[in-house]
Amino acid sequence: MLLTDSVRNIKGVGEKAEQCLNKMNIYSIADLLEHYPRDYDEFKPLQPISSVAEGEMAAVEGSLSARPQVKVRGRLKILSVMLQDESGSIPVTWFNMAFLRNQLRMGTHYILRGKVTKKSGRLVLDQPKIYTRQEFYRQAGRMRPVYPLTFGITNNAVTKALETALRETEDLAEYLPAEVRKRQGLIGYKKALKQIHFPANQEEMREARRRLVFDELFLYQLALSYIKKNGRSRSAHMIEPKPEAAEFLDELPFSLTKAQEKVYEEILQDMGDGYVMNRLVQGDVGSGKTIVAVLALYQVVLNGGQGAFMVPTEVLASQHYKSLSGLLSERGVRIGLLTGSLTARQKREGREKIVAGDWDIVVGTHAIIQDNVEFAELALVITDEQHRFGVRQRESLFQKGQEPHVLAMSATPIPRTLALILYGDMDLSVIDERPADRLPVKNCVVNTDYRPNAYRFMMEQIREGHQVYIICPMVEESEESDLENVTIYTEELKDIFPVSVRIEGLHGKMKPVQKDEIMERFAQGETDILVSTTVIEVGIDVPNSTVIMIENAERFGLAQLHQLRGRVGRGGCQSYCILMTGQESKDAVERLSVLAGSNDGFFIAQEDLKIRGQGDLFGIRQSGDQLFALADIFQDAQILRQAGEEAKAFTEDEIVLLYRKNYRLRDRVETYLGKVTL
Repeated sequence: MLLTDSVRNIKGVGEKAEQCLNKMNIYSIADLLEHYPRDYDEFKPLQPISSVAEGEMAAVEGSLSARPQVKVRGRLKILSVMLQDESGSIPVTWFNMAFLRNQLRMGTHYILRGKVTKKSGRLVLDQPKIYTRQEFYRQAGRMRPVYPLTFGITNNAVTKALETALRETEDLAEYLPAEVRKRQGLIGYKKALKQIHFPANQEEMREARRRLVFDELFLYQLALSYIKKNGRSRSAHMIEPKPEAAEFLDELPFSLTKAQEKVYEEILQDMGDGYVMNRLVQGDVGSGKTIVAVLALYQVVLNGGQGAFMVPTEVLASQHYKSLSGLLSERGVRIGLLTGSLTARQKREGREKIVAGDWDIVVGTHAIIQDNVEFAELALVITDEQHRFGVRQRESLFQKGQEPHVLAMSATPIPRTLALILYGDMDLSVIDERPADRLPVKNCVVNTDYRPNAYRFMMEQIREGHQVYIICPMVEESEESDLENVTIYTEELKDIFPVSVRIEGLHGKMKPVQKDEIMERFAQGETDILVSTTVIEVGIDVPNSTVIMIENAERFGLAQLHQLRGRVGRGGCQSYCILMTGQESKDAVERLSVLAGSNDGFFIAQEDLKIRGQGDLFGIRQSGDQLFALADIFQDAQILRQAGEEAKAFTEDEIVLLYRKNYRLRDRVETYLGKVTL
């Protein structure tokens, strides 16, 4: 097989499996080989029931002390048994596996292996797998890969497909120059692929991960070099400060912070010096980046130009459209909305208004960069949550104007040393000050025993008219699922809270239209509790939400937790963040205490950089939102620096020569252009 071959070429992958893999953006053998494990499952020996601890994957052996019982909860069927050995007993539950009731027998010994959780103050073995003695001891001591999955395909099926692909793919050629591999002490590419999927031990896995992380970061740097222009290009749009903008600023019901004023001045200076502005504005959650963008857009309109404001989701686009309309429409600024869900007629009329110059500012999603969208006088391009857009997407928007100015915005607080590497040739501005009227979020770190108290507190907030987020990392139930599950959790909450409390679940596997509808209902106050994965990390502004509880908080990086916390504290009422952890280890408590003790994203980012080290190698990665498949700019900061130095050592001529000589490297960098962002 070749890397470009369809996954259907793999023995054992039929039409149904191919469709499931396609849902995860796996179409070719190359895609499959780069579908890395999200974790590893290390099989440890059997242990007495009395010794199991919350949060661990435990394997126990015992017999049933009572007949299996099935309880129906909403759409869920929950099978419960009691397993006992000489040391004690433990409740065991399975979700939607009622058929086991007819297979489990009193007096028969079973080996069960699953996640130990705590419910109602008691340890429970959740969704365990049943093993024969022979099956269990065959697995003992091995590291099994655990892959991101979608409904309809099992971890076992993905594992078998990968074993075949690694064995039968012929063109796994090395593409990194030998001198780079030697200087950095990196293993070969083919060896790294085998070891990342099927390591014999932790050392092999780390060795493989280091090679593949270096690849991602090195290719990222080469891709930036590949698209950079030499020097700054002249701009066709000289934007001069207008008095009307100063009047607008004076009439705002609030004053800009010193940090906002400084960044606004930097933007005005850039747009007025005759060269194309290429600036990134980093601002902590709630720091007020949007009003700075509005001021820049207004200046452009007053100078006779058009502005484009591209955001990653339709709900966010609608929110910005309403916000800009409320601020600028009375001043004669014509604002339009262009998204994928509009009717064909609405899209056509919108395109006509854009090319005719009838819309001064266009707010939208990727619909803005379609080939049939043309601007009359595009002078400023703004991308919000810029890490969600690839280079090609940003370039497509840039090319719709004659050398327009570029302003990217990010709410991800990245230490300046890393930002300067990651964002290459962009000028960097930082809004590191929060508006005075924003109350700091109150934080607490609690274990699962606190859950009933947390629910009571949420109920109090709901009675006061507020709304609640609950975040859990996993999406669908599977044999490897070891974290809270959105679907099951949502149904369980409906049993816990009164029927008057409106609860919905949201996760990344849903279709975009469905996600947007759920988010819109929450934004309109039609939902009281939103149970979600991290898809709400970059989400709509819901000032009425005052509580966010994050399950399995120890599994997230501090920077990501801070982003999630930013969903609350956006209104005038006091807000709260509850960090729920299933681990009470010293390291977990230390990390979460940093977050609990500070609301400063840049301080947290620096601490995250210090603490991570070689800790959790994978953490929680939701599909579609990650810049890199394996690399983490905090954990892999040192590799990022090394990759940056190696990339800098190549001149433009050497890169071109390298591309001509090395088709694999060229293909990978060209492909990577769709993933990296400026």
